[in-house]
Amino acid sequence: MSSTNNSEVDTPFQLFDRTEWKNLNGHFSHHLAGEDVKNLRALNEPLTVTEIEEIYFPLAHLLGILIKRTKDQHAAVNNFLNKATNSLPFIIGIAGSVAAGKSTTARVLQKVLSMLPTKPKVELVTTDGFLYPNKILAERNIRKGFPESYDTKLLLSFLASMKSGLPQFEVPVYSHLEYDVIPHESQIIAQPDILIVEGINVLQVNSSTGNSVFVSDYFDYSIYVDADEKDLINWYINRFESLRATSFQNPASYFHRYANLDKEESIAMATTIWNTINLPNLHKNILPTRYRADLILEKGSHHFVKQIKVRKI
Repeated sequence: MSSTNNSEVDTPFQLFDRTEWKNLNGHFSHHLAGEDVKNLRALNEPLTVTEIEEIYFPLAHLLGILIKRTKDQHAAVNNFLNKATNSLPFIIGIAGSVAAGKSTTARVLQKVLSMLPTKPKVELVTTDGFLYPNKILAERNIRKGFPESYDTKLLLSFLASMKSGLPQFEVPVYSHLEYDVIPHESQIIAQPDILIVEGINVLQVNSSTGNSVFVSDYFDYSIYVDADEKDLINWYINRFESLRATSFQNPASYFHRYANLDKEESIAMATTIWNTINLPNLHKNILPTRYRADLILEKGSHHFVKQIKVRKI
């Protein structure tokens, strides 16, 4: 999953290293408190103020330009049609492998975008809430995380509602502790200026539902969080180890049965889960969508972004 050596004339992407990228940020600046960074950081995933300033501030600057262009276009079309319709949410899709750091990218992006001069309302939705409940997955013998394990029709209905200007939509809520969708709980999304949708399969063209419209059709911009496979499996194993010592100790945890494994057994279990579930899903369903993204964040073994690929316009 490392970057290719093709020259820029042979690829639809422009490549930037960290130094080039951070120098692109012409005006976006904001003070982030240590507590802000702490709240955005995920388990076993380092995050620093420097990473936010050098990677996410320029990204917010770029997205701010695109969002303004969209709003200007909306106003011009309204003027032409002699209408006064409200502008619709600018929707950003974030995809990538399990353990790549999509959730952190989504949270940081939500934070920095909310700091744009216009102070937009930024909502974040993960596709975990659109997974079928475990009971249904078991009845249908479907592996969780694979495209068919999601209620794609409901996800499409949500995105269509956002792009139709509906006042609000109730999104299902997922519990990572219980490893299941929580019945009768929902997240209310009400007319955000920016909507971030994060999930491993959001860029996939999946026709299994019979739909001719795909999730990514509703995105105004899409980001893929990339890393080498050897790093992904190491990050997954390390995260599993940390969870075994923390969340898995909770009797309410779906994975409580792993709480008493010793370190060797834990690594073996995490490796088995990766090789039998996450790796096949990565190769078959997730990785092939990488180059459908508008921007690719390529991480190094240290979990920090080492280079950025931006689709040419």
